[in-house]
Parts: sequence; structure tokens; C-alpha cells
Amino acid sequence: MGELVSLSRARKAKRRAEDAAQAAANRAAHGRTKAEKQAERQERERREAALDGAKREE
Repeated sequence: MGELVSLSRARKAKRRAEDAAQAAANRAAHGRTKAEKQAERQERERREAALDGAKREE
């Protein structure tokens, strides 16, 4: 037979893993210097402007 698993412990472990992944994503998004944030914002704006400039008028 299979191994017995406590559902509450499995749920808690799953929740901890999800929380850790969210924390890692937050660290990546918010754990940057002001210069890095500005550079990323400028790059995003440049890409959006290039895309908008390539649109055809309808």
C-alpha cells in the first residue's frame, strides 16, 4: 500500500511553497535599485513607442 499522508500537512507544505515562490517574485520585482527600475521603465517605454509607431491607421 501507499504511504499515509496527512492532508493538512500536505496543504500547509503546498501553501508554504506557493508563498516562497511569491516572495521570490516580489524580491525580483521590488528588490532592485532605483537606477535599475528607471532603466527597465525606459526600456519598456521605448518598446511601447516602437510598437505604437509601427501601427497602421485604420
